[in-house]
Amino acid sequence: MKLDSADRGVAGKWYNQRFEQTIKLPGTLDDAGIGSPVHEDTSVLSKNVMLHLARRVKYVGPVWYQKTIKVNNEMGDAQLLLERVLWKTDCWIDGRMVGSQESLIAPQTFSLGKIKPGNHTITLRIDNRKLYEISVNDFAHAYTDGTQIIWNGVIGRMEINDHSVAAFAQVFISPSLIKKEAVANILLEPQEQGKVYLQTRILLDGKLIKQTKRVLLQTGSAQQAKVFLPQAKPWDEFHPNVYGWEFDLTDTNGKILASRIEHFGFRSLTAQGNSLQINGRPLFLRGTLECNIFPLEGHPPMGTSGWLKVFATAKQYGLNHLRFHSWCPPEAAFRVADSLGFYLHVELPLWALTVGKDHKTLGYLENEAQQIISNYGNHPSFCFWSMGNELEGDFAWLENLVRKLKKQDNRHLYTTTTFSFQKGHGKVPEPADDYFITQYTNKGWVRGQGVFNTNTPDFKTDYSKAVKGTTVPLIIHEVGQYSVYPDLTEIAKYTGVLTPSNFSAVRNDLKKKGMLGLASPYLKASGMLSAILYKEEIERALKTRGVGGFQLLDLHDFPGQGTALVGILNAFWDSKGIIEPEAFRRFCGPVVPLLRFEKAAYVNKETFEATAEIANYSDKTINDELLWTVSSTDNKILFKGSLGKQRIPIGNAEVLGKLSVPLTGFTKAQQLTISLSLAKSNYTNQWKVWVYPNEPETTIPGVHFTTAIDSTIRYLNAGNTVVFNPDTSEVKGIDGRFAPVFWSPVHFPDQPGSMGLLIDNKHPALADFPTSAYSDWQWWDLVTRSRSVQLDGFNNPRTPIIRVIDNFFKNRNLGVLMEFKVGTGKLILCTMDIQHDLNVRPSARQLKNSLMYYAAKTDFKPSQNIAISELSAIIKRPAKAQ
Repeated sequence: MKLDSADRGVAGKWYNQRFEQTIKLPGTLDDAGIGSPVHEDTSVLSKNVMLHLARRVKYVGPVWYQKTIKVNNEMGDAQLLLERVLWKTDCWIDGRMVGSQESLIAPQTFSLGKIKPGNHTITLRIDNRKLYEISVNDFAHAYTDGTQIIWNGVIGRMEINDHSVAAFAQVFISPSLIKKEAVANILLEPQEQGKVYLQTRILLDGKLIKQTKRVLLQTGSAQQAKVFLPQAKPWDEFHPNVYGWEFDLTDTNGKILASRIEHFGFRSLTAQGNSLQINGRPLFLRGTLECNIFPLEGHPPMGTSGWLKVFATAKQYGLNHLRFHSWCPPEAAFRVADSLGFYLHVELPLWALTVGKDHKTLGYLENEAQQIISNYGNHPSFCFWSMGNELEGDFAWLENLVRKLKKQDNRHLYTTTTFSFQKGHGKVPEPADDYFITQYTNKGWVRGQGVFNTNTPDFKTDYSKAVKGTTVPLIIHEVGQYSVYPDLTEIAKYTGVLTPSNFSAVRNDLKKKGMLGLASPYLKASGMLSAILYKEEIERALKTRGVGGFQLLDLHDFPGQGTALVGILNAFWDSKGIIEPEAFRRFCGPVVPLLRFEKAAYVNKETFEATAEIANYSDKTINDELLWTVSSTDNKILFKGSLGKQRIPIGNAEVLGKLSVPLTGFTKAQQLTISLSLAKSNYTNQWKVWVYPNEPETTIPGVHFTTAIDSTIRYLNAGNTVVFNPDTSEVKGIDGRFAPVFWSPVHFPDQPGSMGLLIDNKHPALADFPTSAYSDWQWWDLVTRSRSVQLDGFNNPRTPIIRVIDNFFKNRNLGVLMEFKVGTGKLILCTMDIQHDLNVRPSARQLKNSLMYYAAKTDFKPSQNIAISELSAIIKRPAKAQ
């Protein structure tokens, strides 16, 4: 091989040269360590280092590859196949140019012509420079340095076959579950001699179940084969029955001239009004994205083992659907998805805001669409097809393309774009859409990111108002995007072509600030908040009639685009220790018990009331008894009951009963767990609520509750005990926000930057305020009415009782609840509002009472000191001189 950074190879006729440097193909320059070394300064937490993982070496430009082969028998029409290349390939044999190819998502093939016995030299010039403007900032995942890298080389299969006697050009299979038949339209490549016959066999689970008679074919024209299978088995997530159809071309004597096998399944995928249907029953997509995130190789797996990890893990977490964001995966992905019953959404390699501006790009995209049909169209897992991600531009061209593809290939459902921000688009389906992907309609949000920080949390709301009137199935776009703190133990996993300089920079920043020990608890606490929010997101979707599914962003991390660590799994599809698969499946699976109830926090004069539902997207009606329990944190069952035996049809939003639990017996603040289960089938789901005693605000002699800095200083100077709760408007700090950073604090730097709470829940200050070590719904009111204090500037490091986890791009030491010794005085500083409207804010009232009780105890002996000047510095209005 030979690098051609100056692009002189063609003019210099390098195809007639012999190259000295060797490289192993299939493979990439990055695999071989060839290219300019990449050095990232991880001692500074800079935007540049945080944009994405770093390549160890980098090269963009033409590279020449050469191989001398020995041919023993004459080949009349040798065909070279390269399964996947970035981007353009020119091919020569023995100095003779044979053609160019430029697909990003399908095999590139070259006709080498007649090759006589002997040695022959094949030369490839592969140029990985950008050919067409297919994306914003090279974000489209078919061509990007975000997670897949802009590699140079060949990956997957590399083959030479002789097509001179007989060869298949294309096999297009149309199965019909209703008719119990499959039709194969076969296009042969032109042959020069002899009669050619076709014989086929049908296999299921590797066993021959049908063989057709041998028939004479007319070469050079389209042929058709048909099989009738009266016992045809359906394909879906519960019955992934994949048929193999073997095709043999033979001569008159029965000698096999060419063979091909295609895989297909009998499935009926339709859109009935605003409902998806699979094989005649309702379908709900529980999906996540695959953005070409393979940090060891820097490119997608080309064999089945890598894809088995992806799909098997996704299935463990209750998913049945994957969206390939702005790219199309290789053959191996479809094969594994077929075998496991996954519904795949494929996209053209397009994420552009100027669609239609460049006509050469449009021609390229149309060719790529034909490649997708030809290479992957028969797979039963190939169910959904979008023209690209968040497209803007010429929607008339996009509509025409969709209509053309639908007419050509009706085996998939189509959508014009996977959402759009363009005015007049995105909120309603496009005219040619079979289904519609959006984050909001013209009637409101269908994604929690739009409401979780502004709307008081309740657990009865769904998206019915927003989806009302939709005419095609609606899939919720990129649900979640809740950033989780980096798992610094993950650094050791990066043993391939990419290095986690972004993770290393975060680690070094924490180490400099003396906060490295917080990395692991930050990960756990921010991750648990993310899981809580994903649960509510998914359950709202499952409660809504008219929603056809969701696509998470993401079940696993995207360490590109500003280090978007939005997954409960890492970039390797491995657990971060946040939530186990079986726990996730309780609210994300084919059958999910659901409750609708008013709120998370109650007082003991109230009654907890809830309505029970089941989202049943299994393959059958369920007949089972519906049971409920209320239990304490020590797993003691306090109440239980039955909603009776139920017949639960496939679908959702059917009320199955109501439960009511009086809370009058709870005289102490408690966290309760409400469970709803099916008795025989073991499906269960759980929710937490909190009940507080209906007590007035606590006033304790000797403990001063103050809201002003002046009185606080006066009491402290006199050696008193103070609970200081300044108005949040007076605090120099950072506004409270319940939901964590959206996507990435680097990619979107102007957003509020917190990532949840890290709570010392064993601290005696919280003895009467039951809580876990992380944010949960009872904290929503307190967090959204808070300002966190930055403690980095104090003379000595400070340890808050409740930390606010800062985003990993700033790593400030933030707190909302602290205790200090001030001279002979003692101080609890709370910068969450526990002074206003306490009659309607039970969590705030209970926290205030808990702090007051603690401050009155003899064991309230703060060990951290704070000077009056430091205390005054956190308040905007300076204190009066004392």
